[in-house]
Amino acid sequence: MEHLLTELSKYLLIIFFAIYTFQCFNVFKGRKSEEKMRKIYGRQTGFMFLIHLLGNVLIIMNEKELKYFIFYLAQLALMIIFLILYTKIYKKASRLVVNNMCMLMIIGFIMLTRLEFESALRQFEIAVVGLVLTLIVPLLIRKVKFFKKLTWIYAGVGIVFLAAVKVMGTTSYGAQLSINFGSVSLQPSEFIKIIFVMFVASMLYESTEFKQVVKATIVAIIHVGILVLSTDLGAALIFFVAYLVMLYVATRSPKYIGAGLGVGVIASLVSYKLFAHVRNRVIAWQDPLGSYSGSGYQVSQSLFAIGTGGWVGLGLYNGMPESIPVVKQDFIFSAISEELGGVFAICIVLVCASCFLMFLNIALQIKDQFYKLIALGLGTVYGFQVFLTIGGVTKCIPSTGVTLPLVSYGGSSLLSTLIIFAIIQGLYILRQDEGALYEVTKNKSGRKAPQDIRIEPETEKSLSDRRTTNRTKKKKHKGFETQFENLD
Repeated sequence: MEHLLTELSKYLLIIFFAIYTFQCFNVFKGRKSEEKMRKIYGRQTGFMFLIHLLGNVLIIMNEKELKYFIFYLAQLALMIIFLILYTKIYKKASRLVVNNMCMLMIIGFIMLTRLEFESALRQFEIAVVGLVLTLIVPLLIRKVKFFKKLTWIYAGVGIVFLAAVKVMGTTSYGAQLSINFGSVSLQPSEFIKIIFVMFVASMLYESTEFKQVVKATIVAIIHVGILVLSTDLGAALIFFVAYLVMLYVATRSPKYIGAGLGVGVIASLVSYKLFAHVRNRVIAWQDPLGSYSGSGYQVSQSLFAIGTGGWVGLGLYNGMPESIPVVKQDFIFSAISEELGGVFAICIVLVCASCFLMFLNIALQIKDQFYKLIALGLGTVYGFQVFLTIGGVTKCIPSTGVTLPLVSYGGSSLLSTLIIFAIIQGLYILRQDEGALYEVTKNKSGRKAPQDIRIEPETEKSLSDRRTTNRTKKKKHKGFETQFENLD
C-alpha cells in the first residue's frame, strides 16, 4: 500500500505543480477582470496546499513519528495565518509574488524535512521571523521617504561588514562566508547585496554623469574586491552583474557594459590563477568524472541524481540524495530532481522565472527612478542567483556555492530573500498608488496621463468602472475626487 501511494504521489505532485505553474504565467496573459484574477490566485493557493499535504503525508508515512505530523500542522498554521494577514493588511499587494514565495518555501520544507528534520525545524523558525518582517517592510517602503538620501551610509555599512567577514569570518568549503555568534551563524553578504543595490540606486538617482559613475564604480569595486579576497566568488559575481545591469539601465551607455565585461573577464582569469579553490571548481566543471575521486565528486553525484530521477522521479524516500555533498544548501535542486522528477524541477525553474518577470514588470512601470533601479537591481540579484545555483548543479557553469532562494537550507539566505520579496511588494504597492494618482490627475486637469503608465488588472477594472460611471452620469470632478481621498 505504501509503495502504491508513493508511486501515485509522484504523478499527483507533478500534475498539481504543473497546474500551479501554468497559473503563474496565466496572470501575465492579457487584461483580466478582478473576479478572474481572484479565481487564478485561489486555484494557486489550493494546489499549493495540496502539494504541501501530499508531501507531508509521504513524510509521515515513512518516518512514523508524531513530531512530523505536529511539524506539518505548524507549517500549515503559519502559511494560513500569514496569507490571511498579508491579504488583509496589503490589499494592493501582488498575490502572484506572495503565492510563489510561499510555494517555494513549502517545497523547501518538504525536502529539508525528508533530508534532516533538525535542519527543517531550524529553517521553519527562521521563516517565522522572516514572514513577520515581510509584514512590516512593504509599509516602510511605502511610507518612509528618506531611503534615497542614505547613499554613503549604505556604502559604509556594506564595506564594514564585508571587511569584518574577511578579518573574523569562518572558512567553509574554501571561502570565508560567515561570522559566528555563539550557536548562530550569520552570512553578511546575503544582506549586504540588498544594501549594495540601494547604494547603487541612490548614486545613479542623484546623477548619471561620468564623475558620479566613477564614484559608484570605485565603491562597487571595493565591495567585489573584498568578496574576491574572501574567495566568496558566487556573491562577488552577483554583486558585479547587478551593478552592471543597473548602470546600463540608468545611463543607457553600452560602453559601460563593454568595459565591465572586459574587467570581468580579466578578473576571472586572475582569480583562476590565484585561487586553487577556483581552479578545482573549473576542473570539476570541465570533466567531473575525470576528477571523480577529488573535486569532481560533488558535481558527478549531482548529475547521477538528476539522471536517475528522470522525468517523474523515484518518489520521496526512494532516492539517495544523502550521497550528494552539501545537498541541503547548494545541491538541493539535484535532490528534488531525483525524488520528485525532472518535470517538477523544471516547474521550479518556471516559478522562479515568473517571479523574475514580475520584478522586471514592476521595474519597467514604476516612475520614480530610484525605486525603478531598486526593483531592477533586486530582480537581477534574485534571477542571477537562481541561474548560478541551477547552472552549477546541472554542469552548465562551474559551481559557485550559492543557494537556491527560499528552497535551500540557510538562515541568512532565507531571511534576505524574504526581505527582497517584501521590498518588491512595497514597490508594487507604490506603483499601484502612482497609477491611481495619475488617473486622478487626468480627471482633474482634463489632460491625458502618460501613455506608459499601466495598471494591474484589479485596479484597471475598478478605475474603468469609475470612468464609465463618470461619463454616463456626468458626475462633477469634486465627487470623483472623493473616491480617492484616502490615497497617500
